[in-house]
Parts: sequence; C-alpha cells; structure tokens
Amino acid sequence: MTIYCQLTESRRLDALHKLNLLDTPPSAAFDRITRMAAGMFKLPIAAISLTDTDRQWFKSRVGVEHTSIPRLRAPCGNVADCGELLVIPDLLEDAYFRDSPLAASGIRYYAGAPLITAEGHCLGAMCVLGKEPRDTTPQELAALCDLAGMVMAQIEMQHAMGRIDPLSGLPNRNQFLEDFQDLQRDRPAGEQRLAVLINLTTPEQLSHAARAMDPSYLDELVTDAARWLRSEVGPSRRVYHVTTTQFALIALPGTTLDAYLPLLEAKMARAQCIAKSRYVATPTVGIAPFEIGNADCLDVLRRAQSAAHDAIDAHAHIAIYSEAEDTLYQRRFTLLNDFGAALESKDQLRLVYQPRIDITTGSCIGAEALLRWNHPTLGAIGPAEFIPVIERSGMAHATTAWVLATAMRQQRHWRDLGLCLQLSINVSAANLLEPGFAAALGAGLRECDLPPDCIELEITESAIMVQPLKAHAMLDAIAASGVRLAIDDFGTGYSSLSYLQRMPADVVKIDQSFVIGLEDDIRKQALVATMITLSQDLGHRVVAEGVECEEVLTFLRLAGCDEAQGYMFARPMEAEVFSGWCRVPAAAIPVRSAQPHYACQT
Repeated sequence: MTIYCQLTESRRLDALHKLNLLDTPPSAAFDRITRMAAGMFKLPIAAISLTDTDRQWFKSRVGVEHTSIPRLRAPCGNVADCGELLVIPDLLEDAYFRDSPLAASGIRYYAGAPLITAEGHCLGAMCVLGKEPRDTTPQELAALCDLAGMVMAQIEMQHAMGRIDPLSGLPNRNQFLEDFQDLQRDRPAGEQRLAVLINLTTPEQLSHAARAMDPSYLDELVTDAARWLRSEVGPSRRVYHVTTTQFALIALPGTTLDAYLPLLEAKMARAQCIAKSRYVATPTVGIAPFEIGNADCLDVLRRAQSAAHDAIDAHAHIAIYSEAEDTLYQRRFTLLNDFGAALESKDQLRLVYQPRIDITTGSCIGAEALLRWNHPTLGAIGPAEFIPVIERSGMAHATTAWVLATAMRQQRHWRDLGLCLQLSINVSAANLLEPGFAAALGAGLRECDLPPDCIELEITESAIMVQPLKAHAMLDAIAASGVRLAIDDFGTGYSSLSYLQRMPADVVKIDQSFVIGLEDDIRKQALVATMITLSQDLGHRVVAEGVECEEVLTFLRLAGCDEAQGYMFARPMEAEVFSGWCRVPAAAIPVRSAQPHYACQT
C-alpha cells in the first residue's frame, strides 16, 4: 500500500470512528432500511456493513446471525476502498472472490452501494446477498443507491441530534449522561467503578494559546487528542468529549486503582511528551471512584474534573478524587460566591489596623490597614483564606476600591482628631494592571482632602511579576502622584534585588518568615542584617514584620532597622481601639523612650 493510500485509509477510518457506530446496539431506523433492501431484491440477506480496520461490522442485518466477518476478500471492503458500486453476479466465477470466506459460506451473489460521507469518505456498503447467481437490473441498482443514501441520511441525522461533538466526532456530555443512567440500570448495585477524566491543558496554557494562536490550534489539539484516545481505548470502548478540552470514560468492570494507575501513568507519560512538543500543553487525568446505584452522574463528572485540577496543582500526571480537597475547594467557591454580597453589605467587611513602630523613638508612626470579613453564616473568615481567592477573581478591583475608600475616610477622621499617621494599604496584581487605578487613587485622596504622602501602597514582588512592564508603568504613575510605595514581603520573591533597583519604592518590608525565630538563627540574622543594609544603601526605609519578642527587637535596633511591626507591640485593632492605643503611652510600645504620636502638623 502506497503512503497516499495509507493516509487515505487512515482518514477514512478516522471518519468512521468519529461517528461512533461500531459495536453499538441495533437501531430500528437502520433495520427498517435493511428489511426494505432484502424485500426489493427478493433476497434472503441484506446488511449495512461498516468497514473497520480488519473486519466488516454489521450495523444492521437480515438473514445472518453473526455481527461481523473478516475484511480480507470481503466485497464490502472493496467498496470501501474504491468508493464505488460493486456487483458480483457469481462469486464463484470471480477470479478474486471465488476463494473468499463469503464464497466458502455458500454466498454466490453480491451487490453493494457505497456509504459515502459529505467529506467523501466511504464507510462501507449497503449490500444485498444471495445464495444463487443472478443478474441485476438498472432499476435495482438505482434503488440500492437510494437505500445507501437513506442510510447516510440516518447516520448524519443521528450525528447531528446533540449526541456527537462535531469537532472530535466523539459522544458528547449529553450522551455520557444518558449512558451513565443506562450503566446504573444495567449493572449490579454496589459495583465499584472508576470514572476517568482527561484534561488536555491547564487554564493558563489555554488562555495563552487563545491569545497567541488562531482557533485552528485548539481544533487540532482536540482532534489529535480524540484520535489518540480512540486508538488507546480501542473500538469497543466509548470515550466522551464532555467539555471543550476534556474527555471522559468509564473503566471496565473489575478495574482496581492499584492495577489501573500504573497503566494510566505510562500512557500519560507518552501523552505528555507528545502534547508538550506539539502543543505546549500539559494533559492531566482525574479519577473519581463511584458505586453503581449510589452515584449521581453530574457529581461523578464534577469529582473527576476536580481531581484533574488537583493534578495540575500538584504538577502530577494523575490525581484521585480527594473529598478533603473537594470540600476545601467548594468552601473557597462559596466564599467567592458570597463576597459580592459582602461588598454591598454594611456590616460584613471592616478594616482593622496594626501599628508600625519607629524603633529608635518607640513612637507609633503608622498603621497597616487589614481587611476582615464576618460571614453571616460561616462566621469570621481569616484573611489568609479569603484574600487569595478574591485576588484571583474579578472582584479584586472592587475589593481594593472598598478598602481604599474605607481607609481614606478613616485617615481623614484621624487627621481631624489630630492623629497624623502613615496609613499602609495592600493592593493586588490586578490593581497594577487596572488602567484607571492611579487616577481613581488621586480622586479618592482629593475627595477626602488628604495629602498623597499620608497613604502608602504595599505591593508584593509576585504582583509585579504578572506583567512587569504594565506594573512598573503604573507604579511610576502612582509614585509621581506623591503616594508612597512599599515592597511587601521582601525576600520571598524570585528577583528581590532587581525589584529593589527598579521599583520606585520608599519602604521595604522584610517578610515575617525571616524575622520570626531570628533570635536563635544565625543565618536569619545574617540575611536580615544584609537586607537592612542593602535596602538603606538604596535609599529605602526598612520595616521588619513579625516582631514578637525583645531579643528580636534588640537585634533589629542594633542592625539599624527603621521600623517594626508585630504582636510584640499590638495585634490588629479596631479603628476606635487603635486611636485610643496611640494616645496612651503606657499601653503602647515596650521599647525604650516609648512615646505617643498623635500631634498632626497641618
């Protein structure tokens, strides 16, 4: 077989497999056409014969018990090869077919009309067979071709009825739901089964591809994946195309995780090599065990999808559904869903304030505004739980706007009372990419009649790294307006020194992971001392976060650190408590020369 013929046959088989007709149950619509063919020709045998790799499989048949015969020397195979009508008046008189299995079984007459798709691929034949030689009239041949056309119309109609994905040619989610219900009904209750979901690419890779490539890129990824899955699973098994880049299947009865995982690992290792080289994609697999008679189809599918995303998060090929991880994710989703209402409510969100202390004088010279959430049913939600969720969502802009407006109003109130402090506010990566952020910040300051330098924005290195050029342009605009900037969590990023050099920052805040336990850790002491010296040499004021004991404070003072923040001085406080705390020297700061700081020079 020439390379061209091999390619043509490969495409023909792909077209056939996409239709998912092979090894499917009988259909009354097809059986009706087959009976009509046998009646028209007054012959005992008629069939709708689909030509697979090495067999002729009968989607419908009359007068024959078996469902398939070998493709070798089968007349329908020749029809599939040439895509033309074939009539053999007497197989025993035909030089090629006289030695065929069909002739050996007693068949003498054959007539077959090609089943051709709109793309020109021949799937097989609408055929009639007899045990006696006979001639065929032109009218009979025309009728046989009409019947073949009816078969193709039925195939195309079924394909278009919302059960087959037009791109991959695989059964879609609707078919998965229907087949899952059949499985629940047909298999014994209590049987343990495995649902497998194949995720082709991570959300980030999909987003980047959508921006950089034309739509055919995704089409090719999906069609290649569908072809690979069909070849791996085999013609007797169903693979479902359940979302744009996700496929699902149900493992065979009796399959155990212990036996199945090594097989999947080997297959996924090969798949990842192909995907990464051709598509810069990272496929993952999620496995969801379930019990027949005690499983909801959509929930099983959701669990498998959850496991596939767990695999992405763990940088693994495969993950098994974890109820603990799923519960955690559902809680995060609940929080995200409810946060919009929290922004609109008057009593769920509030700011608390943690003092920043001048290490030399012991005075409180500033505060960091920290967001807190009291959920109406879940109670107090820690910021470490809800803030990362919000920052990755579309609500990051609205959240920062709420925090800025609330903090500026509080700053105005304090200044009216004569309490002048630097107020630090955290902003996210999303804000640095927000075109009107600097302008909105300036408008808020003007509305509250605040000088720009009484507000300080804290930005993490990771926030800048999302889109460095846009982020730095925004930071330059903010700095030009007079608002102060601080590098938050310094030392935890990937390129701390380069950001120190490039970012127009006034303050560097050393992350608490370097400060907590510093009193007993010589390496931490060396690192912190170096950070302080380097930052100050570049013109930055240095704040140490997480100060909890006198020994650490003493080290920081000797190392020349400018400010400290931590539980040693005070936990975050409500606004009213904070202003009172600042006015009472005895309750303030356990360092030498502790002084209140509330005189405002205006």
